[in-house]
Amino acid sequence: MASSALGTILAVLASLIITANILVAIVLLRLIQKSGYKGHYFVLNLAVADAMVGFTVMGLVMDEFSKPFYPPQIFCVLRMAFVTSSSAASILSLTLVACDRHLAIRKPFHYFQLVTGLRVGVQLVGLWLLAAIIGFLPVFVPVFQKISAQEKCSFFGVFHPTYMLTVSCIGFFPALFLFIYLYCDMLKIASVHVQHIREVEHAGLAGSCPPPHTTSDMKALRTVAILIGCFALSWLPFFIASIVQTVCTECFPSKVIESYLWLLGLCNSLLNPLLYSCWQKDVRLQFSQLAASVKKRVLLHLGNRHRFPGRGTKSLPTVSCLRLQD
Repeated sequence: MASSALGTILAVLASLIITANILVAIVLLRLIQKSGYKGHYFVLNLAVADAMVGFTVMGLVMDEFSKPFYPPQIFCVLRMAFVTSSSAASILSLTLVACDRHLAIRKPFHYFQLVTGLRVGVQLVGLWLLAAIIGFLPVFVPVFQKISAQEKCSFFGVFHPTYMLTVSCIGFFPALFLFIYLYCDMLKIASVHVQHIREVEHAGLAGSCPPPHTTSDMKALRTVAILIGCFALSWLPFFIASIVQTVCTECFPSKVIESYLWLLGLCNSLLNPLLYSCWQKDVRLQFSQLAASVKKRVLLHLGNRHRFPGRGTKSLPTVSCLRLQD
């Protein structure tokens, strides 16, 4: 009963993750075609990575609903390696998004010269290579594997606790500390801008409305802060419990970590597209345009079916202009 409930929750969560991120990816592709803004590629990569998280979780959903079949060790290692790689790609993509926003605020006049298509491509390729190394490390380093006869594939059924400790030290916590640094630095820059504007307004050299540059800085700061907060609240309990388990195996049962805390971490892949669609005006506008376009096509299709309901109806005879003249 508990296995079926977990499978149902995983299935619903994975479906929502895939649907939301595919929609955001479509919207971002339309935005890139219109504006050519290179920074959208990092957000698009985040949506692709989160969608891959949903697809890899679908494999675990099938395990939950299937009968115990005692899969081979290498099968479970590869399956969990794909799950770990996609999650690592999502975390690294969040890092790139934060770095891109930080660069846009730190050097706004040189941003478009620094962020070129070639550099964006190199960064994205390096990101996926690093994510693959993190995820498939137990495949190439058997020390990180845990030999056990499991009915179904699970993190702590195939991965040794030292692997989770290694991933936490080289992946999660450096990314979290980098997020905190970028957030504090952007907060410092934004506060300096606001103070400067107040000084100019006090001197009577500006109107009551702040320049659009500072307004965009504050919006970027708010977006990054919300993403960092959701990321920390989603993944921090899982990684802390995993580290504690390496020292005290009885403190946090692996079933609790895998059934509850890992689900909380997966929610981050659902929150990311929702946050971007709700807080970014250009994404929100593109969503409304896409919805209006789909609605128009549906209404047009329904109108044609109502006007010409039969399939084999004959077309009306046409009369040419020459025959009218005759």
